[in-house]
Amino acid sequence: MDTETRIDIDSLRINGERLWASLMALAKIGATPKGGVCRLTLTDLDKQGRDLVLGWAKEAGMTVTIDKIGNGFMRRAGRNNSLPPIVTGSHIDTQPTGGKFDGNYGVLAGIEVVRTLNDLGIQTEAPIEVAFWTNEEGSRFVPVMMGSGVFAKAFTLEHAYAAKDTEGKSVKDELTRIGYVGEQEPGDHPIGAYFETHIEQGPVLEDNDKTIGVVQGVLGIRWFDCTVTGMEAHAGPTPMALRKDAMQVATHLMQEVVAAALRHAPHGRGTVGMVQVHPNSRNVIPGRVKFSIDLRNSTDALVDQMADEVKAYAAKLSQDTGLGIQIELVSSYPAQAFHGDCIDAVARAAKKLGYSNMPAVSGAGHDAVYMARLAPSGMIFIPCKDGISHNEIEDAKPEHITAGCNVLLHAMLERAGT
Repeated sequence: MDTETRIDIDSLRINGERLWASLMALAKIGATPKGGVCRLTLTDLDKQGRDLVLGWAKEAGMTVTIDKIGNGFMRRAGRNNSLPPIVTGSHIDTQPTGGKFDGNYGVLAGIEVVRTLNDLGIQTEAPIEVAFWTNEEGSRFVPVMMGSGVFAKAFTLEHAYAAKDTEGKSVKDELTRIGYVGEQEPGDHPIGAYFETHIEQGPVLEDNDKTIGVVQGVLGIRWFDCTVTGMEAHAGPTPMALRKDAMQVATHLMQEVVAAALRHAPHGRGTVGMVQVHPNSRNVIPGRVKFSIDLRNSTDALVDQMADEVKAYAAKLSQDTGLGIQIELVSSYPAQAFHGDCIDAVARAAKKLGYSNMPAVSGAGHDAVYMARLAPSGMIFIPCKDGISHNEIEDAKPEHITAGCNVLLHAMLERAGT
């Protein structure tokens, strides 16, 4: 590539107004009165969203492939189509009280990259593809990140097909109903590298006044159910010293969950989000408390260390109080580091474009987690207002939307070659 061409490539910028308009157009499908979006996976609204996005891709000259779990791949040919494509994408299904940007931004940013390359007549060496993955949210069917998980062989197509919603409707039947059961076997689709652009869904970038988060990886997660067993008794006649109060013992352990996360900063997370009290009566000393424990950190070793500390505290607490404490692992998601080359490509793009940036981690799961098992992968974060997501008031600034897509453009071009 000669110097003049290099200067032209370095000066490339996407059309931010066009990207914003596309986001707002997609957000009309399933729009809620509070300004959010309810477009659950494999519903008629999801079909409308898929059809709209695929229509835009075809208008941009892209070819479309759908696999058997309904994942969509929109391809812009390169000079050497024997090379595996450089892929970007995310999802377009939402939470019941979802926002306009979660997932949707990552898909439409990819479409905008292609539109920009088309506008300027720039051809890449490797093909470029934009993907949308089925049922990332998991709000209607479990497991979450279903389409990318099947693609990465984390679980089988048959397992995904058999999943049912609360009305007893299966993934297979609903995919068939909306016409999105493709012919390609999930995973029979090469990927040279994968990038995903996303709102942060947390407050760190905004708190640090940074435009771009250069994502290093995704936190490991361990979910536990904890049960503390005491004895119910009347709240009036029973002296404090003679009580077996499951709630008071449980609250000590709940505080240890938070303390363990604080000891393992900066990426330690400890949350008790669900509590069930028995018998849950105003004037009865609780005899049993069951609660959830959510532990996260940047490496599996750190998550496991946090879990060991919580369990050791629970054992001592049980010994000191005489109450039974049982902790059961119910789910485990390994930490996923992203590929150094993709991390560096994102960092170089942000620096070249003059955007303030910082290393970041994702505390939430994304399709990029499964893609990282298959190919070099990376993520780009932009701020969202007050760190709020999975909420109808989810919001992001147009200039940040543009910035993240510009970084995506240059990171992909670095990998795809021009």
